[in-house]
Amino acid sequence: MRHGRHRGRTRSRHLAPGGWRVHARVERFTEPALLLLLRERPAHGYDLLERLPELTGEQRVEMGNLYRLLRALEEEGLVTSEWEADTAGPAKRGYALTETGARLLDQWAEALRTSQDRTAAFLKRYEGGKEVNDAPRTPRTP
Repeated sequence: MRHGRHRGRTRSRHLAPGGWRVHARVERFTEPALLLLLRERPAHGYDLLERLPELTGEQRVEMGNLYRLLRALEEEGLVTSEWEADTAGPAKRGYALTETGARLLDQWAEALRTSQDRTAAFLKRYEGGKEVNDAPRTPRTP
């Protein structure tokens, strides 16, 4: 069965020449990363664009996608923005985190902690299971 544009494969893995390529990533991680950056300090879009890769691990976020996300966050009352004409060069829109956005960031952090705990349990079981899987198996009798 094929699902959507991925044609039967998940977003987190694909078969490439030489073997599987797996990307363990948190979907929609750009949102909590933006909220965290704005908690650290209000910023312009270009500043956020430059700082995002340190949190997301992605090379670069598309500028159009960044501004669409910022507009959506503003519509939800999670960030505010205003034009700042007193800076050198053209006016820039500055973004800041709201109290509602800070509460959502707290919830993101809790969800990520839970995910981290699950991942740690998975890795612990994986590492512990190596010895079991490497040991010779005895045939089962019915």
